[in-house]
Amino acid sequence: MEWHSLGIDEVYRQTGSNAAGLDDHAVQQKLNEIGKNELISKKKLSPLLIFLKQFVDVMILVLVVAAIISAIIGEVSDTIVIIVIIVLNAVIGFVQEYRAEKAMEALKKMAAPNTLVIRNNKKKHVPTSNLVPGDIVLLEAGNSVPADLRLFESASIRINEASLTGESNAVDKKTEALEVKDLSLGDRVNMAYKGTQVIHGHGKGIVIATGMQTELGKIAGMLDKAESVTPLQKRLAQFSKRLTVIVIALCIVFFFVGYQRGEELNRMLLTAISLAVAAIPEALPAVVTISLALGARRMMKRKVLIRKLYAVETLGSVTYICT
Repeated sequence: MEWHSLGIDEVYRQTGSNAAGLDDHAVQQKLNEIGKNELISKKKLSPLLIFLKQFVDVMILVLVVAAIISAIIGEVSDTIVIIVIIVLNAVIGFVQEYRAEKAMEALKKMAAPNTLVIRNNKKKHVPTSNLVPGDIVLLEAGNSVPADLRLFESASIRINEASLTGESNAVDKKTEALEVKDLSLGDRVNMAYKGTQVIHGHGKGIVIATGMQTELGKIAGMLDKAESVTPLQKRLAQFSKRLTVIVIALCIVFFFVGYQRGEELNRMLLTAISLAVAAIPEALPAVVTISLALGARRMMKRKVLIRKLYAVETLGSVTYICT
């Protein structure tokens, strides 16, 4: 629906509302049909799953295999060292990710819980999560826009839409219907979008979309579906695979050369396995994780919250941030 091109009467008709706002029965019916005005994220992982997730890495899996082989051939000290490194790596990654998740939850709870609306021809504060299409919302300077709105009353209202469009300058809003239907979000000057900030003036708007149906919700949905791998993760995965192939090839060559020279079969087998374990850089994952954790700690002092450790390296690769 191209809401920006519709007149206010048509918007009322499409949303089933009017100048007096929705009544309680209509609100409840819409809540049952559409759901709450909330952004739905992926199912949260339990602390146990967050911890186990730290082991899903090619290099860590190689170390696990090395630890098992070391235990089989009787190298107890090597086995203990490798296990300690694996657990240390997992603990550091778990602590960083778990703390970041808790901090993100705390930030979400700080969001404005109530919105001033007109319902039954009366002004009232309602939980932002209970907004539905057709609600009439009153905005003023300092407010965060609680849902996608079609503005119909404006007193010099200006909205900062940088979080949605990237435009650093606040936008002067209008109320008249726009003739051009195919407009970008930044050019729809009679609309206000969820998550943007009112910095000047005041006005009124009709809710036309809530929750995941808002423009912000659509972006959140795409981000939830996206699975990204950082450059460092790619390089480490490639290194681990190449190292594994090279080590296996050398061990096979070493085993057959020794066997052809008349060495005992069992002795050559144990020697080849020992060579494979010795060739694996057990400390590499721990060194990488500790380095990233120190970087995350330094960034936290600068008010930057890092959810995933590998994001530290990715952010460090950025040369320009376009806004």
